[in-house]
Amino acid sequence: MACFLVPAAEAIVTTVVSKAMKKDSAPASEAEAKITFGSKLNWLNNLLWGGSALLAFEHVWHGEVTPFFPFLTAAAEGETVEMLREMGTVGVGMAVLVTGVWVGMVLVAKAIEKRPAPVETEAAEVQS
Repeated sequence: MACFLVPAAEAIVTTVVSKAMKKDSAPASEAEAKITFGSKLNWLNNLLWGGSALLAFEHVWHGEVTPFFPFLTAAAEGETVEMLREMGTVGVGMAVLVTGVWVGMVLVAKAIEKRPAPVETEAAEVQS
C-alpha cells in the first residue's frame, strides 16, 4: 500500500546529506584514483530513488495510490493500521536490503581500490 514511502524517505535524507557534502567539499584532484564518499552516496541515492519510483508506479498500477486526496486508498478506506504495519515491515525491510546492497558495493569498491596497480615494467621487459 505505502511501503515505497520508507525507501523514499531514506532517499530524501541521503539526498540532503549528499547535497550538503557537495557544498562543503573541495574538488578532488584528477590524479586520485579513489572514489569519493559523495559518489558512493549517490549510488545509494540512485538505488533508493529508482526502487521507490518503480514501487510507486506498481502501486498506482494496482489502484492503491490515487491522484486525489488522501492519495493512498488504504487511508481513505480506514485501513491505516494495516498500511502502517506494511510500512514498518515491508518498507523498512526493503530500505534495509537496499542499504545492505549499497554497503556491499562500497566494500567491493574499497577492495578494488586497495589492489596494487599492475606493474608496467614487466610488460616492457617481455616485449624487448
